[in-house]
Amino acid sequence: MKTSVTVGGYDRDDIKGTVDFVQKAEAWGVNHVWSAEAWGQDAVTSLAFLAPQTSRILLGTGIMQISARVPSMTAMTALSLHQISNGRFVLGLGASGPQVVEGLHGAAYRAPLTRLKETVEIVRMGFRGEKIKYEGKYHTLPRPGGEGKAIRLDHPPTEIPVYLATLAPKSLEYTGAAADGWLGTSFSPEFADAHLDHIRKGAESAGRTLDDIDLHSQCQISVGENVEELIDSRRPAVAFSMGAMGSEKTNFYNAAFQRAGFDDDAKAIQRLWIDGKREEAAKRVPDAMVTNFGAVGTRDMVRQRFEAYRDAGINCLTLHLMTPGKSRFDQLEEVLDIVKDV
Repeated sequence: MKTSVTVGGYDRDDIKGTVDFVQKAEAWGVNHVWSAEAWGQDAVTSLAFLAPQTSRILLGTGIMQISARVPSMTAMTALSLHQISNGRFVLGLGASGPQVVEGLHGAAYRAPLTRLKETVEIVRMGFRGEKIKYEGKYHTLPRPGGEGKAIRLDHPPTEIPVYLATLAPKSLEYTGAAADGWLGTSFSPEFADAHLDHIRKGAESAGRTLDDIDLHSQCQISVGENVEELIDSRRPAVAFSMGAMGSEKTNFYNAAFQRAGFDDDAKAIQRLWIDGKREEAAKRVPDAMVTNFGAVGTRDMVRQRFEAYRDAGINCLTLHLMTPGKSRFDQLEEVLDIVKDV
């Protein structure tokens, strides 16, 4: 099983700490590093800094928000990162959510899947070295009635893998039909079909199979002997995802948990969070919403969870190291040692 780590987003380390961590991950055999982009760091700058200080590990945006850049700029940025990383760049894209898109970028969140499809199609035109002439519902190039003309990006045809971070059923189907890989969240091996059935359906519609898609899944990992204490330490983060990672109307994380059978729990936690009852929301999180969506417990328990992810069809675990009181380096070494047994 392949592994990946993440940087950026909520990462509070200085850049030296980030570089040291990624260099150690590379030396210990980690396959990918993904740079997060929410409302803190962007997904590009850290990878540009890491590229000359690494040599093997794949560098991916996890993710670039499609609302933050026009598609042609996304393509040019990807080509730049491809060049400075000597071909190690992976383009991860996602639609984000309405709170960020409308609140931070001032763009309308309507039809996120159509916008994602149009972005992927335009980006790939740019990679192929074609003149970018495109007529979609939300993107038309060149702009009608102006002085623009169809422009070819100045580079030879280039293959850059495109991975998509998707959660809703129709967007998962599109991932199966069009993407090179999936960046999965809110995934549980016990409820794998809640995601993979849709990806499989999309793949088959395009004459592909699930084996044609590199399936990555985030995995929240806490290793230790006091299992209940570890579970308790994870409840606030689950409550945050249920209540804060989206609006009351549109929260894809919450919806994914509902599809996995936690309908009443997910809705109740969200309601408590929105009402400002954060501690109550965390206490409302049942054990299964922690243990079924990550790897928490003793070394043997964590190893069994990794095997469950593998058996469910996940190719790569994105390691979110969450053990209280341990450094990231110690956690990474311990977790990679467990992965070797898998």
